[in-house]
Amino acid sequence: MTVPLETLRSAPKVLLHDHLDGGLRPATMIEVARDVGYAGLPTTDAAELARWCHEAASAGGSLALYLRPFAHTIAVMQTAEGIERVAFECGEDLARDGVVYAEVRYAPVFHLGRGLNLEQVVAAVARGFARAEQRYGIALRQIVCAMRDRADSLEMAELAIASRDQGVVGFDIAGEEAGHPPKAHLEAFQLCRRENFSITIHAGEAFGPPSIWQALQYCGAHRIGHGVRLVEDMAIADGKVVKLGPLAQYVKDKRIPLELCPTSNVDTGSVPSLAEHPIRHFLEQRFRVTVSTDNRLMSGIEPSEELRRLSAAFGLDLADVERLQINAMKSAFVDYDARVALIYGKLKPGFARLRGEPALAASLPPTA
Repeated sequence: MTVPLETLRSAPKVLLHDHLDGGLRPATMIEVARDVGYAGLPTTDAAELARWCHEAASAGGSLALYLRPFAHTIAVMQTAEGIERVAFECGEDLARDGVVYAEVRYAPVFHLGRGLNLEQVVAAVARGFARAEQRYGIALRQIVCAMRDRADSLEMAELAIASRDQGVVGFDIAGEEAGHPPKAHLEAFQLCRRENFSITIHAGEAFGPPSIWQALQYCGAHRIGHGVRLVEDMAIADGKVVKLGPLAQYVKDKRIPLELCPTSNVDTGSVPSLAEHPIRHFLEQRFRVTVSTDNRLMSGIEPSEELRRLSAAFGLDLADVERLQINAMKSAFVDYDARVALIYGKLKPGFARLRGEPALAASLPPTA
């Protein structure tokens, strides 16, 4: 039985893979575009703009085509005021959907067109997040992205590490995988490892297992962004996994988190349909599965609806949904005490309430 959407909206949720420039409110895009004099939007009707972004992103069935609408979201994120507003509204939208912790990523280098420097971009995001945290009680952290097709990944890693006090907790590379292997950015990842800084890498979305292998073994990734094509390292017969290949076995055994974004994976053509998404195999094999939205505007999705679709497609119940949230919180890039506090202070009590169980004390476990 599908878990109802309203129940999922009331459930405390954790989001690890969400792009700031992929989740703007269409009305905000229109207002900021007017304020900054950007005339490139395809329409100035909010509903039509939302529809256009989703259709443009999903129509081509490839990652390269999926990224086209970002030209418009990035264009309206070129002032400190605009970036702060987008960051605040991101936190507000997530909190209203029941998210209690989120790591939101973006590429600061894309927001320098009107004179901001990299540090000012990070500071603007931090201010927006701080306002949302204060108003809604959500915990928000930043992940700085470098782009695979650029040569400034070391500078972006240095920025991320230097911005720890602004709430930056991780470093990532994003963009088209084909022709841009993770190991081309090895110097940036080596710096992160020397500085004990957390790494997540987009891999196994538009390219196969070798991309995941490089992300782990060359670059030292702590999490894998997407990773759906890890299924290609599994032997499957009659719809069941009969054997794991060496890479899949390593990912499972080392509890390396997979930041799965099912609706986005369908939109980019990484998988043919939700019903064929390999998340069912990852769950059956007890991989460290997490579920996120990737780009809420482009994929027309919110965290609760993402989970509802999975529940409908694969029969996930409320206990399964809870396990996904705990997986995500265990895999978050904040410190151990903060992870434990959120698991035992918000996640477990929240799901207990939904099940109608006696209230759990919001305290740490004896062995924590």
